[in-house]
Amino acid sequence: MKKLAVVITDGVGFRNFILSDFLVEAEKTFNEVVVFSCLPKEVYSGFVTNSRIIELDVFEETFSTWLFRKAKEVAHLQLHKKNNFGIQDNLRVNNSKSKTTRGYATRFIFKLTSVAHSEKWIQRFNSWQQKTFKNNPITKGYAAILEDEKIDLLFFTHQRPPFIAPLVYQAEQLKIKTASFIFSWDNLASKGRMAANFDYYLVWSDLMKTELEQFYSSVKKETIEVVGTPQFEPYVMDKYEVSREAFVTKFNLDTSLKTICFSCGDISTSKNDELYIETIANALLEGKIHQVNLIIRTSPAEDSIRFASFVERFPFIKWNYPKWNLSREGHQEVWSQRIPSVEDVMDLRSLLEFSDLNINMLSTMSLDFIQLDKPVINTVFGNHENGLYDDQRFLNYAHIVHVVNSNATKIAKNQEELLAAINLYLENPNLDSDNRKQLLQLQVSKPLSGTGKRIAETLLKWM
Repeated sequence: MKKLAVVITDGVGFRNFILSDFLVEAEKTFNEVVVFSCLPKEVYSGFVTNSRIIELDVFEETFSTWLFRKAKEVAHLQLHKKNNFGIQDNLRVNNSKSKTTRGYATRFIFKLTSVAHSEKWIQRFNSWQQKTFKNNPITKGYAAILEDEKIDLLFFTHQRPPFIAPLVYQAEQLKIKTASFIFSWDNLASKGRMAANFDYYLVWSDLMKTELEQFYSSVKKETIEVVGTPQFEPYVMDKYEVSREAFVTKFNLDTSLKTICFSCGDISTSKNDELYIETIANALLEGKIHQVNLIIRTSPAEDSIRFASFVERFPFIKWNYPKWNLSREGHQEVWSQRIPSVEDVMDLRSLLEFSDLNINMLSTMSLDFIQLDKPVINTVFGNHENGLYDDQRFLNYAHIVHVVNSNATKIAKNQEELLAAINLYLENPNLDSDNRKQLLQLQVSKPLSGTGKRIAETLLKWM
C-alpha cells in the first residue's frame, strides 16, 4: 500500500495541483491520497471527492523561530550574492532600519552572516530553527496527524512558506520521506532559502535543476527530477476550453479588431502598471497605435481599487478581475488565502488563446502567453534616474536575463519603444516565434500534456 500526502499551502497551489490533472493522476497512481491543507477545508468542495482533506491548524512563528529562519535566509543571500543582482537586491530589501525588536535583530543577523554564511552555517541555522518547533502545541498536533495517517511520502507543493517548516520537522522526526515542488521560475536564482530541507525535489526544467545544484550544494543531483509545471496544464485540458464566440461575448469585444491583453502585477512589484495602462489607452485615443480591443487583467493578489479611476476615464477598456475568493481573514499571509475559481481559469485560458498580444512588467504571464506562441512586450519605464519606480532593475535578475538574452519578447523602456513594439507585433505576430519556443524549452523543459501524471509517477518511484 502506497500512501501520498499532498500539502497545499495557498491559492496558487490549489490552482496548480487541484485544478490541474495532478490530483486525478495521483489518485490513480497511489492506493490512497490525503490532502493536508493550509486553506480552509470547505474550499475543496466540488473539486476533491476521492481524497480526504485534513485542514492543518495555522502555525504562527515565535520570535526564536523567526530569528533562526531569518539568519538562514540572509546567510543564503550572503553566500550567493556575488555576480547575482537579484540576490543582492533581495539582500537590500531584507535589511531594516526599524527601531523594533525585529529591526535590531535583523541588523545583528546581517552583521553575523557577513562572516557566518557558509553552507555549514546555513545548515546550523536550519537545525536551530527546526529545534524551536519541538514543544510547540501546533507542531505536536502535526505529529499526531502524521502518526495516525502512516504516510509513505509527504509532498509539498511549495518550498518557501515559513509555516510548512514545522510539518517538515515532524516528518523528519518520524522518518517520513519529503519531496517539494519548486514553486516558480524565479525562486532559486533570486529568492531566499527554502523553508526547510527536503529529501527530493521536482523542478520545471533542466535550467532549474542546474540552479538547484548551484544554490543548494548539499542537494544530491539524483534527488532532483525535471517534470515541467502543472501551472500551465489547464491550457491543454478540455474542461477549461472556451469558444471564441463565448470569449467575444463575455468581454463585449469588436470582432473586427485585434485584442491586446495587459496583465498587471501586484502593487508590491509592479507599481508602474497605471502608467503603462494610461500610455496605451492614450495612444489608442490619439491614433498612435492600431485600433484594438484592450483588456486589462488585474492581479489575483489584490482587489480592483487601484484602477477604479481608469474605468471612468477610459470606458472602452475591458476589465478582467480574476475571480479569486478570499477564504479566510486574519491570516499572516492574507494573499495566500485567495482561492481561484474554475471561471477564472477559463477566463485566463481564453485570454491566452484569443488575444493577439500580451503586455506585462516581466511577470510569469510572459510564459503563459508564450505557451500559446503569442507575442509579449515587457514594459519597464522606471529607473533610478527618472523618478519612476525602478522596474528596470529587474532586467538584471538571473531569470529575466534569460528572457532578455532570448529575444523572445520586446523590452520597452519608454513610451516610444512600447508603441513601436505594439504596432510591430500587431502587424507581424509570428515575429520572434522561434525565440519564444526556445525560451519556453529553457524554462519549462517538458510538454504540458501529461504533467500531472509525470509528477505522480515521479513521486511513486521515490517511495
